[in-house]
Amino acid sequence: MTETSSGARVAPSPPPGAPGRPDRPAVELVHLRKEFGDVVAVDDVDLTIGQSEFFSMLGPSGSGKTTVLRMIAGFEVPTAGAVLLGGREVSHLAAYDRDVNTVFQDYALFPHMDVRENVEYGLRVKRVGKAERRRRALEALASVRLQDLAARRPAQLSGGQRQRVALARALVNRPQVLLLDEPLGALDLKLREEMQVELKTIQHEVGITFVFVTHDQHEALSMSDRVAVFNHGRIEQIGAPRDVYEHPASLFVAGFVGTTNVLRDDVAERLLGRRGLWTVRPERIRLSPPGQPVADGDVAVDGTVHEVLYLGADTRYVVALEGGGSLVATRHNVGPADELATPGSPVRLAWRRDHAFALSDPVPPADTMTTTPGGTTT
Repeated sequence: MTETSSGARVAPSPPPGAPGRPDRPAVELVHLRKEFGDVVAVDDVDLTIGQSEFFSMLGPSGSGKTTVLRMIAGFEVPTAGAVLLGGREVSHLAAYDRDVNTVFQDYALFPHMDVRENVEYGLRVKRVGKAERRRRALEALASVRLQDLAARRPAQLSGGQRQRVALARALVNRPQVLLLDEPLGALDLKLREEMQVELKTIQHEVGITFVFVTHDQHEALSMSDRVAVFNHGRIEQIGAPRDVYEHPASLFVAGFVGTTNVLRDDVAERLLGRRGLWTVRPERIRLSPPGQPVADGDVAVDGTVHEVLYLGADTRYVVALEGGGSLVATRHNVGPADELATPGSPVRLAWRRDHAFALSDPVPPADTMTTTPGGTTT
């Protein structure tokens, strides 16, 4: 065993190109820290990613997620701590000596090469024979369903097809871990949603560990086995997408992963019978006529509709509460619009008591707040 600068004991570094062990986690980060001058970009991050897992690192710009990815890739050297791949410490190995590949947002395809030549490029650098290069390139293209476009140039492809070529080029080397740095960011919304499904399908088929960096909560929730939510260089919460969304551990997570209502102190005591900081998701809140009976144990409060926001599949209602404060409720648009909840209408809001969760963060003085993706308070 060897000891890192942080005092962590890890397995010795392998010779360049040596594979890790399949019985160990694909990626382990031990007390990882990265400083850029006086700026601490990553602050004591511990993380374990399993073999064949689709793992997402989610957070706003500047939260440290991309810096962590670059340290796993070998593009940045940790200030302290260790990066392990398959149980082997690789913190000070060059990027080309690590059993990982990276897919970037801009794809970086060679315009003068056709699709097959682009995919073959890494194998050619490694001096793999021509016949073997071609066979593996066509295999990789088949895995992303582009084998029929092997002779085209990148300029002849759609954005989604170029993204899949970049993915095939990364997969052709058969890495232990595939790192994806905002790879869908350049695509339009519809194509991005299609590629989310496609990426998850490909990952399941090839069985390689995917580590995906994104600031888009919908990408992380829809694709991942687990999600780590980053904020100011630290991980605020790790868990399955449903757990992170339904049971946020902090005010930041509650606000960044979706839209939520935050109740504190007097309002929390008035509505829940408990002081402190609590959250309830807008889609958990039911709207009904004022005075409508509710089930035993449910929380109910009357108010007046202040604002109605039509969002296509859903409608969002901002309701000013009797006694002060406001809440946001969301209704799914499954039928004709009703006249119950128009601006100025009295309504009753109700939700199950177990749909409110305690939070840990201090917040500025206010009775209630609604936080939206990105941490904005309204």
